Amino acid sequence: MMAAMTDAEVPIASLSKLVDHLFRSRAGQMVSYLTRLLGSEHLDLAEEVVQESLLKALQVWPHTGIPDNPSGWLFRVARNAAVDAIRHRSYISGEELHADELAGHHPDPASLTEIELDERLRDDELQMVLMCCHPALSRDARVALSLKTVGGFSTREIARAFLSEETAVAQRLVRAKRQLREQGIGFEMPRGMGLEARLDSALEVLYLMFNEGYGAQSGEDLVRHDLCREALRLGQLLAGSSVATPAVNALVALMAFQAARLPARVDAGGELVLLEDQDRSLWDQALVGLGFQHFDRCAEGAHVSAYHVQAAIAATHARARSAAAATDWPTILHLYDQLMEIGPSPVVALNRAVAVAKVSGVEAALSALRPLAEDRSLRNYYLLPAVQGHLLLESGDREAAAHYFRQALSLPCSDPEKRFLQRKLKECEPPREPQLG
Repeated sequence: MMAAMTDAEVPIASLSKLVDHLFRSRAGQMVSYLTRLLGSEHLDLAEEVVQESLLKALQVWPHTGIPDNPSGWLFRVARNAAVDAIRHRSYISGEELHADELAGHHPDPASLTEIELDERLRDDELQMVLMCCHPALSRDARVALSLKTVGGFSTREIARAFLSEETAVAQRLVRAKRQLREQGIGFEMPRGMGLEARLDSALEVLYLMFNEGYGAQSGEDLVRHDLCREALRLGQLLAGSSVATPAVNALVALMAFQAARLPARVDAGGELVLLEDQDRSLWDQALVGLGFQHFDRCAEGAHVSAYHVQAAIAATHARARSAAAATDWPTILHLYDQLMEIGPSPVVALNRAVAVAKVSGVEAALSALRPLAEDRSLRNYYLLPAVQGHLLLESGDREAAAHYFRQALSLPCSDPEKRFLQRKLKECEPPREPQLG
């Protein structure tokens, strides 16, 4: 049923905005729904008809009016287009592809409310995430495929988010879909050890996706909010399902705590604000609450993962009303020690050194950092010399601090981070002598 609205009452700008919103919120669900109906071997077809349905909405709605149930309309159009395509392929190839079964044995999406659609599609979207995160696929392929099929990101957006060439991302997606077909990786829910491996892989993808959004390595943006939001949304999808584990809840807690800080992480001028200098009244308290909700749930299991420890560190920061007086740095240092036992890495060691400085002083922290200078994996990581410069500036050694800030500026980082380093370098200049006369 169409809403009573003439073409004059449907401004093109408003219509485009509505369709864009529906694409962002529904494209992944539509592709997941159609992939369940068609099979993973027809993933390209599912994506194609979803795109066509959105284009058709832009062409039809200005003349017929916006439907009472726009989401259901899009699902129906996409499903009908998929059925027609399968019938055509069946006729051309002579194979029996069960198009009539697809058309007749599933409820009409346009007859379902938004809430009913969400409930029916939750499992489809969950299975799509687990299919895209099959361990047989490379990590980059898993990330790209998840963003494209579940998140509704375009190839161009994925390339921009990960600082890649669009052609390289497109090729990665083609190879991943071919691998799904050739290895018979289906849409059905895995069981037993297969589910455990797929879930671990999915958590790795979401962690990488969130971190990429939270700490953009170059360009004008320090934070890519769309990546952070999508990682958190998919994490909540996993956490609200029957496959949820304590590790899933731990990762959701970590992402929620981190995402809560985003409004305070950059000031009104787009400049980086360090955690210790952030206005904590700007932290999103709804996300802080969500973080503690999932943090409580993650304690239910006996196994402690790296996500658990990182979430505990983030929770300790979230409890502190102020950075200087209220942060429990001894606890944070203890947690970093635990994290070094569970999942040691140079980046964890670098973060641990910051906690060492708060507990034991600058000299102890600089001593902890010295071995990292020889680590090849940190050779182009600007935060190592930036932290060294920050600590030396605190100790009063301006000349040595300036050396490290210059080194940090020579390495890849975002524009806000470069401006922050330039401000720190300026602080290293000796105070000017007062002018006489």
